Amino acid sequence: MTPTEAKALGKVGVLFGGRSAERDVSIMSGTGVLKALQSQGVDAHAFDPGQRSLAELAAEKFDRVFIALHGRFGEDGSMQGALEQLGIPYTGSGVMACAVGMDKIYTKIVWLMHGLPTPKYAVLDAHSDLDKVAAELGLPLIVKPPHEGSTIGITKVVEAGAFKAAYDTAAALDDCVLAEEFVTGREFTVAVLGQGASARALPVVEIVAPEGNYDYQNKYFTDDTKYYCPAVLDEATTAEMQRIAVQAYRALGCEGWGRVDVLLRERDNKPFLLEVNTSPGMTSHSLVPMAARATGISYEQLCVEILRSARLKMAAPATGKE
Repeated sequence: MTPTEAKALGKVGVLFGGRSAERDVSIMSGTGVLKALQSQGVDAHAFDPGQRSLAELAAEKFDRVFIALHGRFGEDGSMQGALEQLGIPYTGSGVMACAVGMDKIYTKIVWLMHGLPTPKYAVLDAHSDLDKVAAELGLPLIVKPPHEGSTIGITKVVEAGAFKAAYDTAAALDDCVLAEEFVTGREFTVAVLGQGASARALPVVEIVAPEGNYDYQNKYFTDDTKYYCPAVLDEATTAEMQRIAVQAYRALGCEGWGRVDVLLRERDNKPFLLEVNTSPGMTSHSLVPMAARATGISYEQLCVEILRSARLKMAAPATGKE
């Protein structure tokens, strides 16, 4: 990027840290983004909403911000709404797409309305008949808090006797709990860049975690998990996985960038959508930068492309004045 192009981006805030359970990962992501933008000559500055107020954010007079927040208060539409109110253009999806994308239950509802494949599920509360749910979904099954990310609070239930403990783990983090059919097969993710008809899928990444356990530790802090990009798949399966990932992204109204997680069922190679990430990780282990590299886009170039897409998503109301 030329100095003139960097200057045209103005004063940039990189928002990371925050108050969610994913704060530590967000700090790693944001630190990487900040260094990348600064290396390209961008006037980029760190801002941690977990330690500083919205009044301080307004006082910084950023021309645009790069959201590297993960989880609640950053990826759920709340920060996006605040930025709309402050009139600060921001990266990624808008309020509605972030809010729906952060809720795994409503994400499934939208996807099913669009005819997109996703594992069978049940919504649980303290009065749910867990034995009945286990019979309907079958064992094993997955239990998770629907508003958390980075596999936080997720349990694989292999036997009915462990269902209650799994429910309690998830319920400690969320008001309701999601139980999901366990799909036996390979795990993939598809990064998507752009908006609307121009949204495009990057190469598919396959994730092979130790004993199939792609948990918080194996995601961010070990080198035991193996990644294959582009994934070793036949052309038709790759194209179908990319197609439904882009459709899933568009169905929620996502834009800028995102990542859609997919399972490929072992018995028939049918793909199932798991969830969407509207503010994906940008750490050294993260998958969007890995997919971008496979197409010749460096980490620094990726950060700049995402930053350039920053905008306000809500049209200003008409004032009635000439």
